[in-house]
Amino acid sequence: MKGRKTPQEKKSLSYARDRRNTYGESDKGSRTSIKRNKTKPSRAYRRSVNQILQSEASSSDLQNAELLDAEVRSVKRRKWRKCPDTPLGQYVKERLERRSRSVGAKIKRRAEFKRRMGEQI
Repeated sequence: MKGRKTPQEKKSLSYARDRRNTYGESDKGSRTSIKRNKTKPSRAYRRSVNQILQSEASSSDLQNAELLDAEVRSVKRRKWRKCPDTPLGQYVKERLERRSRSVGAKIKRRAEFKRRMGEQI
């Protein structure tokens, strides 16, 4: 039987393994945009190769075919890689820091506003 994990071990593993989407779009939106971003480079590559082949399709001599082959091989395929989401531990840490920075911010803004209004009168 495997060793049982304590709740503290489970939480530290969760903080290390789990991820949060901090890219700025909804998690549902990223499901479709990842697929779309994967297909775009392939589509662009196929389109550029087909344009080269279409433009040179009428001539069929051997030397021209070699030049055409070299031109097609010179077309580079662009790559797209998914950026990993933020680890949960880092996400929680940043949220707590943000919360501590914003404590009393409204009170400070209100005091600054009253001070400025007092100067104008």
